[in-house]
Amino acid sequence: MKKNRERLCSREREFVYKFKVGSQCLELRVPLRFPVQENASHLHGRLMLLHSLPCFIEKDLKEALTQFIEEESLRDYDRDAEASLEAVKSGEVDLHQLASTWAKAYAETTLEHARPEEPSWDEDFADVYHDLIHSPASETLLNLEHNYFVSISELIGERDVELKKLRERQGIEMEKVMQELGKSLTDQDVNSLAAQHFESQQDLENKWSNELKQSTAIQKQEYQEWVIKLHQDLKNPNNSSLSEEIKVQPSQFRESVEAIGRIYEEQRKLEESFTIHLGAQLKTMHNLRLLRADMLDFCKHKRNHRSGVKLHRLQTALSLYSTSLCGLVLLVDNRINSYSGIKRDFATVCQECTDFHFPRIEEQLEVVQQVVLYARTQRRSKLKESLDSGNQNGGNDDKTKNAERNYLNVLPGEFYITRHSNLSEIHVAFHLCVDDHVKSGNITARDPAIMGLRNILKVCCTHDITTISIPLLLVHDMSEEMTIPWCLRRAELVFKCVKGFMMEMASWDGGISRTVQFLVPQSISEEMFYQLSNMLPQIFRVSSTLTLTSKH
Repeated sequence: MKKNRERLCSREREFVYKFKVGSQCLELRVPLRFPVQENASHLHGRLMLLHSLPCFIEKDLKEALTQFIEEESLRDYDRDAEASLEAVKSGEVDLHQLASTWAKAYAETTLEHARPEEPSWDEDFADVYHDLIHSPASETLLNLEHNYFVSISELIGERDVELKKLRERQGIEMEKVMQELGKSLTDQDVNSLAAQHFESQQDLENKWSNELKQSTAIQKQEYQEWVIKLHQDLKNPNNSSLSEEIKVQPSQFRESVEAIGRIYEEQRKLEESFTIHLGAQLKTMHNLRLLRADMLDFCKHKRNHRSGVKLHRLQTALSLYSTSLCGLVLLVDNRINSYSGIKRDFATVCQECTDFHFPRIEEQLEVVQQVVLYARTQRRSKLKESLDSGNQNGGNDDKTKNAERNYLNVLPGEFYITRHSNLSEIHVAFHLCVDDHVKSGNITARDPAIMGLRNILKVCCTHDITTISIPLLLVHDMSEEMTIPWCLRRAELVFKCVKGFMMEMASWDGGISRTVQFLVPQSISEEMFYQLSNMLPQIFRVSSTLTLTSKH
């Protein structure tokens, strides 16, 4: 039937139009292939221009051409329909299959016959949690979450101790073998022992990984069931045990003197806050903060139960399902994993506390890898098409090889996003890919890292992220080449670029007040910190304070 349809529809017909110019009778013949893909008005304009036709026949020619196309197309549709009916009558097409296909298409495209959307468990749980966290049961929820956090932390501590003992024991064994190397043992014996040690470490790590995964899964299920049950009990005013359920239970953890002492041994956090106004016509007020702190300090939970930590966690929980989210920017390499550098430290922090709302960090990264794979496949196919259509030379070959080599990696300036409900002060993490070029002193406003910040701020505008933490120097750790002039130039560049991006944000979101936190590494000196603090009000327009005095 498809061949028959193609034979009927793909035909060439001649359009004939007769008109008079003075005493002459002229005739225009144009072959048209049906179905006509081109717009009738465009085709009419091309005929007028190509054949230099007089203007007084323009309207009549357009009407005749449109009528001819409609009539011939309708004839084709009629022939196609007749051929389809003949195919059904002759048994060439299965009637029941055709009817089921039509019924399915009609049900999917007609709203009144479509099936209602099934309620999502995640959406239901989100609504229930949002109601409870804004109720008297909020403190009970936080205490329960903290108890779960302590339980997982103790499990991780046991894992670290066991792994440390295994490495120490293997180190002693390797030293003994190295002493006998060349005497009674050979290089093959050393390699065999190293392979055994590696396999033992892998087995132990897999054992603890499975145990942690199982524990977090049990905690998540228990927590969600308890939240749902508590919400149902709150709807029942006659429930006498309700007061006991939401009774504040103390967190089950031990607060030692050593732990409290370590709090005060931490390096003093430096902080400066500014209020600025941006915009030409309509000015918007924003809050800027300059901090000397570790980026992961905004993610880590403290085992002690000080009121400040608890308030931070409460604020994060209250705004989890709101239009006022918090995010931070992590500078990562081009590999999507959690095995090295700050990615490993961040993943360790995420694993210390069960996420009751979003998938685990490993599951989210797997989804990111799938998306990157699809995007790279599309990009590679387009690149090959462009290279095949152009001239092949050495430069194009280099581009193709580079694309093949970095097939599953993200590029500098690109970023991926993970969502979290189990971190101390943030909900969203932007993993921005940077390379070693960011450590040089000659980057410009068009550098991929800077453009990545711009795109991150745009995502913040479109997804209700009102607080964002940015590494001011585009590095997490200081090194020898990062001198005072280097730091000043880098800070000035980032300040000016972020200011421009924030002014763009007014056109993206209509001018919403936001908080931008600029973080510098802990190893930076106080003198350098205050130089950067003095630079900020020179670049941004800081609101001035007014001192009101009364006249006597």
